[in-house]
Amino acid sequence: MELLKKKILDEGAAKGSDIIQVGSFLNHQLDIDLLNEIGKEFAERFKDVGKIDKILTIESSGIAIASIASQYFGNVPVVFAKKVMSSNMDTDVYETTVYSYTKGIEYSVRVNKKYINKGEKVIVIDDFLAKGGAVMGLKDIVDQAEAELMGVGIVIAKAYQEGKPILEANNIRVETLVSVEAINDGVITFSE
Repeated sequence: MELLKKKILDEGAAKGSDIIQVGSFLNHQLDIDLLNEIGKEFAERFKDVGKIDKILTIESSGIAIASIASQYFGNVPVVFAKKVMSSNMDTDVYETTVYSYTKGIEYSVRVNKKYINKGEKVIVIDDFLAKGGAVMGLKDIVDQAEAELMGVGIVIAKAYQEGKPILEANNIRVETLVSVEAINDGVITFSE
């Protein structure tokens, strides 16, 4: 997706040899025009799966992307896995543990059982793919619900980490809009 690559190069930044900063348009401040193009692209890439029932993501950065993408999938509901069990959340939940590469911690995420149902077709959408921990956790939730994971849409994949091969080894279809091959001395190189 050339528009996204240009945005990353023009407005993003690299920190060290591993962190891609896209807060000015993707996960802190949002460029709605860009998110609309991202949503259209995901819908185009997954048009062969037919009608989906839900888009699943994890809080917090994936919510905006999934919400805007939803309109291009027929305004299907967006469900997001919560990291904190709040007092107003039903206790009848699907729960799993995920490891956050960015934060360097493991934590539980949960989805109310009312929101993902047996037999539903689900697509996962998230902002980054590094080592695959978040997606594997969301897959576990889909499996617990006896729903069907139709694929995973990732805005930016770090090709130099093992996330995509792990997902593909688990027979998970992965569609990445931009794949970063390397970060060297602050320079981001794309693999696609």
